[in-house]
Amino acid sequence: MVVSAALTPDAAWLRGELDRLLAFGRHGALPEGGFGYLDDEGRPVPDRPSELWITCRMTHVYALAHLVSTGSTDESHAETYAALADHGVASLTGRFHDDKHGGWWARVDADGPTTTAKTAYEHAFVVLAAASATAAGRPGARDLLVDAVAVLLAHFWDDEVGMVVEEWDAAWTTLDPYRGVNANMHSVEALLAAADVLDDPSLRDRALRVTERVVRDLAPAYDWRIPEHFDPDWQPLLDYNSDKPADPFRPAGATIGHWLEWARLALHLRAALGDQAPDWLLEHAVALVDAAVVEGWAVDGADGFVYTVGFDGRPLVRQRMHWVLAEGVAVAAALLRATGERRWADLHAQWWAYAERCLLDRERGSWHHELAPDNTPDGRTWPGKPDLYHAVGACLVPLLPLTPTMSVALREGLLEG
Repeated sequence: MVVSAALTPDAAWLRGELDRLLAFGRHGALPEGGFGYLDDEGRPVPDRPSELWITCRMTHVYALAHLVSTGSTDESHAETYAALADHGVASLTGRFHDDKHGGWWARVDADGPTTTAKTAYEHAFVVLAAASATAAGRPGARDLLVDAVAVLLAHFWDDEVGMVVEEWDAAWTTLDPYRGVNANMHSVEALLAAADVLDDPSLRDRALRVTERVVRDLAPAYDWRIPEHFDPDWQPLLDYNSDKPADPFRPAGATIGHWLEWARLALHLRAALGDQAPDWLLEHAVALVDAAVVEGWAVDGADGFVYTVGFDGRPLVRQRMHWVLAEGVAVAAALLRATGERRWADLHAQWWAYAERCLLDRERGSWHHELAPDNTPDGRTWPGKPDLYHAVGACLVPLLPLTPTMSVALREGLLEG
C-alpha cells in the first residue's frame, strides 16, 4: 500500500482497490432478478432467497461504478457496470415490487416473497439505490426514486417524533411495536442522497431531525453509546437481544460501527447545510469517533474494532466485522477533510494498514467480512462476502468532498485522482 506524506492511502491505490472489489461482485446478478448473497469466491449462494438490502446496495455500488468509469480509458467497464445497475433497477421495479399495496418485499425466491413484512431498513436502501442510479442516468431510475421516497415518507416517517418506524405488514395495516436506530441511520443516508438528486431541501430537513434526536440528544445522554432498540414510545430497550448478542442486524448493547457511521453522516449533513449547520454536528461527530476508539479499538489486546459493547463500556461481542473498519477509515477521512487535523490522517493510515493486513483477501477477492478476536477469518455471524457496499464506500469517501453526496459528486466530476 502506498501512503502519502499525509499518511493516507493515495488515490491510485484506492482506485485500484475499488476496481478489485467491483471485479469480485460482477457475478452477483441473478438471472431471475436481483443480486445474490455472495460466497467467499464471489458467487451467489445457491438456493438462498434474493434479499432486498443486498440488491439495493449492489445497485447503488454499480451505479457509482458506472459514474467512476464513464470517460475512463476503458469504456467497457462503464458499460458492464451500467448493465449491472440497470439489472438492479429492473429488479426493484419488477421482482421485488408489491404491485398490489406498494412498497417492496424484503426477500424473494422462485415462488415470490418469502416474507411479507415491509421494513424501513430495506426501504431506505431502495431510496439510496434509486438515487444513485438516477444520478448515473439509468433508465427508469428517477421514477423508482420518486416512488421510493413517497413510500418512505407515507408509511415510515413519523413526523411527531422526527424518526422512521420499523416494520409494517404487507397491506400497511399493522405496525410492529419495535423501533430501531439502524433503520433511521440508513434513512438519513438515503434522504441526503435523494435531497441532492431531486434538489429537494425538505428531505435534508428530515435527515437533520433524525440526526438531532440520535446524535445531538441520545448519544451524549448515554456517554456516546447510542442505544439501538426502542419500544413504541421510543423508550430504550437496553437489554434487547441479550440472549442473541451477535445478531447481524439487531445485536445487543451498543454497536461501535454505528457510532462511526453516525459521525460520518453528521459530517456529510454539516457540509450540506453549510452556514446553517449547528456546531454540535462536528463536535458530536468527534466525540463519537473518540468514544469508538477508546471503547472499541484493540480493547482486548489485539488490533481491530470489537463489534459491540455493553452500556458499561465493556466488550460484548469481540468479533471484528469488516464493515466497522470500513466505516472507521471513511469517517477518519471525512474528519480529516472537515478539520485538517493530523490525528485523523494518522488513524486513517493505521486503520487502512490493519485492513491490508487482516481484511483484504488477496487470494479470493473482496474483504473477509468477519474475523475472530485473534483476527483470523471467521464466518459465524457473516459467512461469505455478501456485498460490496461498505468496502466500496471506504475507497470512495476519501476521494470525494463531503457534499454533495457520492453519486452527485461523481456525476459532477469531483473524484480526486
